[in-house]
Amino acid sequence: MHILQPKHIKLKLEEVKELTKKFNISVAQLPKIKIDDASVSENCQSGDVLKIERKLEDKTRFYYRVVV
Repeated sequence: MHILQPKHIKLKLEEVKELTKKFNISVAQLPKIKIDDASVSENCQSGDVLKIERKLEDKTRFYYRVVV
């Protein structure tokens, strides 16, 4: 992982359920990220949800992607 690359965290099943309930969406409605993307770790499979942590100035923002 490169120092400038945002942190990618694989969510557990319980966390995915909380996320979909919080935003009232399904996993299929999340933005996609390809499994062969360099930022996706080797232990990820298709259908996993990743939490991407980006730091902008002094704030931390979270983005979510489903692996396809």
